Amino acid sequence: MNNQISVIAFDADDTLWVNEPYFREAEELFAALLEDFLPRHSIIAKLYQTEIANLSLYGYGIKGFMLSMIEATLQITEGKVDPLIIQKAIDLGQEMLNKPVELLDGVEEVLKALYGKFRLVVATKGDLLDQQRKLTKSGLDHYFHHIEIMSDKQENDYQKLIKHLDCKPDEFLMLGNSLKSDVLPVLAIGGSAVHIPFHTTWMHEHIDHTIEHPNFYQMESLSEVLLKLIP
Repeated sequence: MNNQISVIAFDADDTLWVNEPYFREAEELFAALLEDFLPRHSIIAKLYQTEIANLSLYGYGIKGFMLSMIEATLQITEGKVDPLIIQKAIDLGQEMLNKPVELLDGVEEVLKALYGKFRLVVATKGDLLDQQRKLTKSGLDHYFHHIEIMSDKQENDYQKLIKHLDCKPDEFLMLGNSLKSDVLPVLAIGGSAVHIPFHTTWMHEHIDHTIEHPNFYQMESLSEVLLKLIP
């Protein structure tokens, strides 16, 4: 791995702590609310379509998911929904916001080993208040030099982050579970990236091609990073 790396950025959701399974669980419960109107798979597909259509308005995160559940409910029922179902959809979102933060295996050990040797950064997308809440609950915030909660993770978003951190692209390493958001845009601007897959990934984050790049690394766990970074 590039020995010039001085800044290591971590994605948060499903890299530092569990996130996506809560969305999948909520989808199933949401589909159960509307099972009198459509089959389960059709309800989940409609919800996904609504989420994607709303990304430019609401961004990523639980609040946008809640609003999309309400909108999908109105569309599926043609506006004839029992208000109680709307309330239950809101309840699902609020329960997600109140979930405990469950750290993934080895996260704190890795941060302890890297702390003081590199500048550590959180670079995650999602709702500002929710991500701040999770970071505080995680007890990990003291390890990080900077927290960047991004509206999206495109090349220009990373370029702005690197400029803010006053580092060069070849000094920047991104770790995350999404090839689309955590890897491809970082490689495109000259940085390095490690993909650490999580067992559940949102459909929107999937890509359909293999990545071949000298600055790309595939690892099975966060702990493997230490073997590349610490002699």
